[in-house]
Amino acid sequence: MPVRQVLCLLPLLLVTVVAVRHRSVLVEGFAQLRSAQWPWLLVAIGATCLTWVAAAVTRQGAVVERLPGRRLLAAQFAAGAANHLLPTGLGASAVNLRFMTVCGVPLARSSAALALYLMAEGVARVGLLTVLLLVFPDALRLGSLLPGGALGPLLGVLGAAVLVVAGALTLVRRLRSAVCSFLRTALGEARSVHSRPARALALWGGSLAFPVLQAAGLAAVGQALGLPVPVAHMAVAYLAATVAVALVPTPGGIGSVEAALIVALVAAGGPVALATAVVLGYRIITVWLPLVPGALTLGALVRMKVI
Repeated sequence: MPVRQVLCLLPLLLVTVVAVRHRSVLVEGFAQLRSAQWPWLLVAIGATCLTWVAAAVTRQGAVVERLPGRRLLAAQFAAGAANHLLPTGLGASAVNLRFMTVCGVPLARSSAALALYLMAEGVARVGLLTVLLLVFPDALRLGSLLPGGALGPLLGVLGAAVLVVAGALTLVRRLRSAVCSFLRTALGEARSVHSRPARALALWGGSLAFPVLQAAGLAAVGQALGLPVPVAHMAVAYLAATVAVALVPTPGGIGSVEAALIVALVAAGGPVALATAVVLGYRIITVWLPLVPGALTLGALVRMKVI
């Protein structure tokens, strides 16, 4: 079996399957973009392209070794496509883990760098949302985001998940040993990275720039379609929605992100129909337009044995 040749074609096959399954969303999204103001759409496209640069900078900041810059950037572009074809975070993580391993970073340290990246990105996103909510406390009608009585069951589910993990670590000695070993490696990697100011700046600067650029893309699409919501409030809505769906295991957040963004934009004061149009246009630019070239890049990197 020509395994590597099959792997090169697999991303395109998955793109076709995903596009066919969501063809109604694609048709409606492109229809909404026809009436948009093109200068703002170009801003959204530019912000989307810069997110790959921010991701590459953050990935470099998470490891001490210097990674090849062009290949690192191409890997982030390919990882974006993989992320939309597999459950959220899994595709990009697999691509980057393989990329770092091929670059000579041991598997244990590659995994630790991956965990450090995810932690930094999560902390930056939640921290940015917290700051914006403090500066713009009226940006969202938070009561409309969760139905009455929904907070209690949600906290119950999270508490049960924590108890299950804690019980597993307590009862399974081998698992506990593996987790402790990984944590020691991760802490050592974090100390090494933060002992180098350039790496620490890249890690945290890129982690902050990534959600800022994503929110800027949504705000630009909102401006293009005339959504009557302040730009800062749209940024708050985006961050709140993405934080809320971070644990939803759908491919690239397709479906869950759209729903959460629409709810958040409506909570920020936007009309339902126009908020839906903005979200569809935004997802066309950030997900669907880069999907085919990203899949081609992924196949090329597999063929070149970069990943």
